[in-house]
Amino acid sequence: MDPSSPRPRPHVVLVVSPFAGHVTPMAELARFLVAHHGCAVTLVPLSLDARSAAVVASLQASSASVAVVTLPEVQLDDLAGADVGLRIFEHARRSLPHLRDVLRSIDGVAALVPDFFCGAVLDLAVELGIPGYVFVPSNMAWLAVMRCLVEIHDGAVSGEYRDLPDPLHLARDLTISASDIPDGIADKSDPVFRRQIDEVRRHRRAADGFLVNSFADMELATVEDLKLAAEQGAFPPVYPVGPLLRSSSDEPGEAACLEWLDRQPSGSVVYVSFGSAGMLSVEQTRELAAGLEMSGHRFLWVVRMPNLHGMSYDFATDHRSRDGDEGPLSWLPGGFLERTRGRGLAVMSWTPQVRVLSHPATAAFVSHCGWNSTMESVSSGVPMIAWPLYAEQKMNATILTKAVGMALRPAAATAARGGDGVVTREAVATAVKELMDHGEEGSAVARRARELQAAAARARSPDGASRRALDEVAGKWKRAAREKC
Repeated sequence: MDPSSPRPRPHVVLVVSPFAGHVTPMAELARFLVAHHGCAVTLVPLSLDARSAAVVASLQASSASVAVVTLPEVQLDDLAGADVGLRIFEHARRSLPHLRDVLRSIDGVAALVPDFFCGAVLDLAVELGIPGYVFVPSNMAWLAVMRCLVEIHDGAVSGEYRDLPDPLHLARDLTISASDIPDGIADKSDPVFRRQIDEVRRHRRAADGFLVNSFADMELATVEDLKLAAEQGAFPPVYPVGPLLRSSSDEPGEAACLEWLDRQPSGSVVYVSFGSAGMLSVEQTRELAAGLEMSGHRFLWVVRMPNLHGMSYDFATDHRSRDGDEGPLSWLPGGFLERTRGRGLAVMSWTPQVRVLSHPATAAFVSHCGWNSTMESVSSGVPMIAWPLYAEQKMNATILTKAVGMALRPAAATAARGGDGVVTREAVATAVKELMDHGEEGSAVARRARELQAAAARARSPDGASRRALDEVAGKWKRAAREKC
């Protein structure tokens, strides 16, 4: 290269699986690398179906500073009916030839960053001599569980699979029970369990590090434990670089729910949402409605279609009305909307969540504990009522209630009491009243939420720990890129 010619910008390629909870923080990482580190960024999203294609389309429309490249389709017909995680793992693996072509078409790739479902991409990083980092849209605790999973299989013979211990010790003062272990790795007979072992072995072998959408003060013991493992050469370095949050300006414009919130007193509203895929049963939907009514407090509830097949999530349902019915609202108890009119608002499918959580009227968040929603709640200083449904959310709920202390968790009816895991209306009302009426536990949770809000802001500040961590990694990429010139 001519020394007098301007240096090309280091080019980072990000590969992301087609879940909103993965795409959103990855897109924010991309924008941050462009705005604060002078990188050129290409984002490569995988797409499984029409709904995930819509996520990709919205990404293309909102990321003017980031190049978005879609890969040719790959054949997945042989995996019809398989777990969605397995399909993503295979999609990433079968897309390697197409991604190799993309990488070779870019002059001077400085780093390749797949999310954890796309870890097969690390093989290309090794092949092409490119630094490879895994992006984790969840928390440090999830990564600690993955580390435990692979380490208990060190020395196992081919075909031997071992259960995770119960309880599972993750860090100095963090332990979870078997019932909190994330979906897919709680049962060694599950195909996802076996695939995860292979994936994390690849991460441990081929990754130069992990970028995690969390911050040190949120998970200090786990951060320290993983740092020690990296120093001992037992696991790649881990960099907490969060919270990576979408800006409220990125959400679609004004919504009726925001106008409704504007009319409510400060700190008076309970916000209820179970994410883009979470689903309740018909019975649970009606118990939640009755509990909100019993509490006597104002609420904004994002109502989704109930599950009719025993599933707690559905990534393909748009939750809107169909065939002339009233959609999700038609499943609410008779007269509920009329009885709660004035102090409650039920909306279908969607709200601008960042704006809702940061609104002065919002005082509490009934949440499925997805990590994006958790980070948004933390950054707004809004305490939570933890109601996990799937994936790693049970673990998140335990951490938020017992280790972090910014959430309450309503009790579910157990089989021993003749129940089936349904959270009763009484339990809903009790949790809401404890938080909104400033009970002793509710006040402590609200205070902790405010403390974490300040900690998150510090982490994101120019001199904060998360900014310094990303500065360190981006600096490595830039130096590697310069050495290639």
